[in-house]
Amino acid sequence: MVFERVKKMILSELKVEESKISLTARLQEDLGADSLDAVELIMNIEDEFDISISDEAAQNLKTVGDLVTYIESQSK
Repeated sequence: MVFERVKKMILSELKVEESKISLTARLQEDLGADSLDAVELIMNIEDEFDISISDEAAQNLKTVGDLVTYIESQSK
């Protein structure tokens, strides 16, 4: 399941409590990701799922749900 894989990556990258990670959790406001964290997370997601995320697309990925939806749309 994409969400579970993304959740593990967020746990590893951002060191937040697992209970805070939901599809509606905002990466910056709720999970405390700064711009460097976001770049690292995007790079890790690209490697993990073998996809490419443009800078423009990355700027629109605000929540965990946005990430999951984007990954699922690219992984078909």
